[in-house]
Amino acid sequence: MRTYLSAALAVVVLVLLAVLVPLSALAAWVDLEIDNTDRYVAAVAPLASDPEVRNTVGDLITDATMMQIDAGPLQSTVRDFLHEAVMSFTTTDAFQTVWNAANRTAHKAVTAALNGNTGEAVTIDLAPVTEQVKQNLEANGVPFADRIPVQHTDITIVSADRADQLRQTFGWLRAGSVWPAVGTVVFAVLTVVVAWVRGGPGRGRSALAALSAVAVAGFGFALGALVLRALIEVARDRVLSEVPDGERGSVAAVYDALTGSLRTTVWIVFATGLAVALCAVLGRLWAARKVHAGGQRP
Repeated sequence: MRTYLSAALAVVVLVLLAVLVPLSALAAWVDLEIDNTDRYVAAVAPLASDPEVRNTVGDLITDATMMQIDAGPLQSTVRDFLHEAVMSFTTTDAFQTVWNAANRTAHKAVTAALNGNTGEAVTIDLAPVTEQVKQNLEANGVPFADRIPVQHTDITIVSADRADQLRQTFGWLRAGSVWPAVGTVVFAVLTVVVAWVRGGPGRGRSALAALSAVAVAGFGFALGALVLRALIEVARDRVLSEVPDGERGSVAAVYDALTGSLRTTVWIVFATGLAVALCAVLGRLWAARKVHAGGQRP
């Protein structure tokens, strides 16, 4: 009966950690990165050199411009020339600067969506980028550069419907802040302490029980990390399913950049949890031998 209860409690601990670990990571991520403008901008800044993002920016600006130009039989030639000029600009430091500025503004939309102040989609407005492109191309005497319309051209990151669905979840995560992570660690420590206390008479039996609890907790953290990884992928698929095909590559790049710290957390927690669990298992085997050698029954 005692063995059955021990196994049942181990399952309970594993399930709780599989829930608490991803919840803790997501709450900390919302508080420390998504809610922080500087960290948000730093996360997406490298996307200025991402081929998918550059192509999307180039296509959107070129398409908007060609709607204002009638070059007759040379329409295709003019479009290719203009697109090449825009793409050339996306390799400059000026584009990096204006990209950061655009995302700093976009962060306000992200914050508004999370706060429930808007029912609109979360987008990146390319108008500042377009304006800088126009100025740069005009300064270099590029034909038709003066016809580039400086207007709101958006890359949709999260649709309005999806933003509404996520708002309550993000609200809970924001309220949690880093406390779910603290609670998860405290729960794991208490599990080990309780196992030590209830291990039975003799320090040997207590040590064996504590090492068993450490192993279970370690495997629980590793399992929770895998659950978090699965959640990240499921959310990615849902976000991309609502994005136009032409923007899917750039949105995927933005999503991956914003969740990069989460994916790093996954592997750190998984590796640490697995290492702790394996060390605890090996330690328990060694302790069991010592207990037997000392004449105690584990």
